[in-house]
Amino acid sequence: MSIGWGWGQLVDSFVVTNGLMALTFGLCGAVIAWHRPANPIGWLFLADGIGHATTPLADTFAHLVTDHTAQRALVTVSLAAWPWSIGLFLPLALLLFPNGQLLSPRWRWAAIGIIVTAPLFVLEMAGSGEPVSPELPRGLLTIPSFDSLQPLWTTTEVRNLAALLLAVTCLTIRYRRADETGRRQLLWLLLACIIALLFVTPWAFIAGTPILVLLAIPLIPIAVTVAIVRYQLLDIRLVVSRALTWALLSLVAISIYAALVAVLDSLITSQVGRSAAVTVFVALIIAPVLPRLQRLVDKALYGDRHDPARVASRVGEQLSNPTSAGLPGVIAAVRAALRLPYAALTINAEVVASTASSFSGEVVLLDLSYGGEVVGVLEVGVRSGESGLSPADHRVLDLVAVPLAVAVHATRLSTELQSSRERLVAAREEERRRLRRDLHDGLGPTLTGVAFSADAAANLIISDTLRAVELLTQLRADTRAAIADVRRLVDDLRPPALDELGLVGALRQRCDHLSFRADGTAIHVQLSADALPPLPAALEVAAYRIATEALTNVARHSRATSAVLTVHCTPDLDLCLIDNGPPTGPWTPGVGLQAMHDRAAELGGTLQAGPTPTGGQVHANFPLPHSATGSPSGKLEGSR
Repeated sequence: MSIGWGWGQLVDSFVVTNGLMALTFGLCGAVIAWHRPANPIGWLFLADGIGHATTPLADTFAHLVTDHTAQRALVTVSLAAWPWSIGLFLPLALLLFPNGQLLSPRWRWAAIGIIVTAPLFVLEMAGSGEPVSPELPRGLLTIPSFDSLQPLWTTTEVRNLAALLLAVTCLTIRYRRADETGRRQLLWLLLACIIALLFVTPWAFIAGTPILVLLAIPLIPIAVTVAIVRYQLLDIRLVVSRALTWALLSLVAISIYAALVAVLDSLITSQVGRSAAVTVFVALIIAPVLPRLQRLVDKALYGDRHDPARVASRVGEQLSNPTSAGLPGVIAAVRAALRLPYAALTINAEVVASTASSFSGEVVLLDLSYGGEVVGVLEVGVRSGESGLSPADHRVLDLVAVPLAVAVHATRLSTELQSSRERLVAAREEERRRLRRDLHDGLGPTLTGVAFSADAAANLIISDTLRAVELLTQLRADTRAAIADVRRLVDDLRPPALDELGLVGALRQRCDHLSFRADGTAIHVQLSADALPPLPAALEVAAYRIATEALTNVARHSRATSAVLTVHCTPDLDLCLIDNGPPTGPWTPGVGLQAMHDRAAELGGTLQAGPTPTGGQVHANFPLPHSATGSPSGKLEGSR
């Protein structure tokens, strides 16, 4: 048997809207219940779908049966089934989204209020007794004084709207407190709720609103299902950006249209027709509004990625502010400026600044280069739903990478400087300890013995001349030993050869001394040096000590038969020792190598030491003061 309804009757009798809502809520509830059985939202949606499905089914059966009482019963079921979905199941599910728990214990009263007041909406729908189809009888629960209770029914409508607004408020609070994953989930639902409210609110309060606006409600279960099960499906930020833009634009267009209709109705209608005039005015006004609205929405969702200068300014403020958080503050500023889910800075494979303890999404690595050297790596997380960073993101990050690389380089130099200072202090204290030990254990007892011997000789010079002579002889030997100790201490502080012979002469002397090994084998050491300008004392000592240590290493550890030591001004002071020893593996850093590196670093120089295919090499370079670089130089050579 067929009831013979057309499309218009199916729409007017809510069969289309209730059927679609039953289908979407039921299927979405089943999907959520299957993947997340512990989440009550899936079961609430299933109950919602059953309620929406019951209404059109009961209404259809009421047309098929002929018994009057059965028809009234089915009409009652039809009227009382669907209100539970809108008044109870949907707002309660929104309160529990996304994890199935209330936001806090305080929201328990909101849930209780929704549950307790839900029967009011059912009573309103069933109490009217008015069937959807005029050919059907009234329901069994018809209230005789229904019209006199109109204030109560108005309150019920307000209650429904308040329940939905309360749920949206709860979602907004959750969004503000959520992490990046939670915000992506909530954005799906917030978008669907806003669209549904824009469509459903006029239907509830404005007579004549088309019934098909209710088809916006199925967007909510779809959005909830995507948010819970597959929130990474699309870039929800992009979806929200476009949706908000068009929503704002539509609102502006409607407002302008209404205003123009009111103002120009009497002036233009009689001339060119209302719709043509208003359409032209709206088009002219709306045209420049869309890009501005789009920029505002994009700024809210993607930050300042379309304004690289602003992002660079924010980074500069973080770098220049002495009270800022340093590099962690800069990384946080970059992430906030671009609304990125994750950002971190890695230096020498170590994370020195990060905006999150972990990130499971895709990460893009950007090298930070300074002077052709990679000083660090900027790691940024890709937004959910995006396959990579957009060109706008790359432009901003490329601009930010320059000052960030400078900051990383400066931080590294500061760290190295602090480490060098600590080594200098430690070396100074060790030198002081050595001098104190040498003076106390060596020179001190010697001078004390000299004093005792002198006193004893003075006392015995008359009574025991021979004994006095022996004491004076011993006194002379002790004095010479003391003088030797003093000379050794002085030599350790600064080699006297530097003051007597200059750097080149002192190095030539060291080449002579190290021309033979301890076993008697000879080493042919050649010195090639410029006539050096006057050098700072510290630079002379550093160059002399490095050359001496390098020559000593050749004599002790290599099997070389010859070595060449060169000293040039180019315009820096350049010192290089090359021997012809057989190739060896990498040199193991020891006390001598570390001391050479430290001496070079203390004066802003560099040192490279290690094997080469033709032998060992030690190369040191020191920057010279400006006053020394302009002195003339000549060529001196010596061979030993």
